[in-house]
Amino acid sequence: MATNHPDRPKRHEALEQWFKSMNQLMQEKPVKGILQSIDDFFRQPFPHSHFNVEVHETEKEYIVTAELPGIKRDQISINIINNSLTILVDQTDVTSEINDIAKTERHMASTRRLSRTIPFSVPVNERKTRASYRDGLLEIKIAKKQGKKIDILSDQE
Repeated sequence: MATNHPDRPKRHEALEQWFKSMNQLMQEKPVKGILQSIDDFFRQPFPHSHFNVEVHETEKEYIVTAELPGIKRDQISINIINNSLTILVDQTDVTSEINDIAKTERHMASTRRLSRTIPFSVPVNERKTRASYRDGLLEIKIAKKQGKKIDILSDQE
């Protein structure tokens, strides 16, 4: 059987007042600005944190295309090591905000490093690799190593 405790309404009011105070604190600057920044970060922590890559194979080469919209040519590195192709993108974005009322400027820089590695099942000739980049589309042609063709003789010859 529950009994009514005389302090229970006072505790409830005190707890309710505490929640109101905390809510008010969270709505005031600078706490609200900090919380908004955290919310924005987790809403989109790494926009475009990957890029699309397609690989086509012909008899003599691999053709790799990567979609890199908004990326500059000098932000792209291409490496072929141990029969794998790695595309690396280093992108630095700088944004500025000017508040004329408060007479403040805020500059922010963010750096992203994106990479994709594509392994090949057939040995490749890195010396015969060509790459082109136009309108956000990177195309890499990697020649396959041509081994020695061996003719099979029959026992009747």
